[in-house]
Amino acid sequence: MAYATDTTRIAGRSEGLVERFRTALARRRLYKQTFSELASLSNRELNDLGLHRSMIRRIAYQAAYEA
Repeated sequence: MAYATDTTRIAGRSEGLVERFRTALARRRLYKQTFSELASLSNRELNDLGLHRSMIRRIAYQAAYEA
């Protein structure tokens, strides 16, 4: 009986681990995409958006991890 309970608990932990990994991967992908898109804009385009090139890293981070 104890073995079945331990196996179920381990399976639950594995599923949680996989889900956290998928979430982290999706967030990293969003960060990289946001960073890339903003970095590809010219300084004038960034200025039109009210942004400075030095803000790109922070904005990409906020988009991915603080949303």
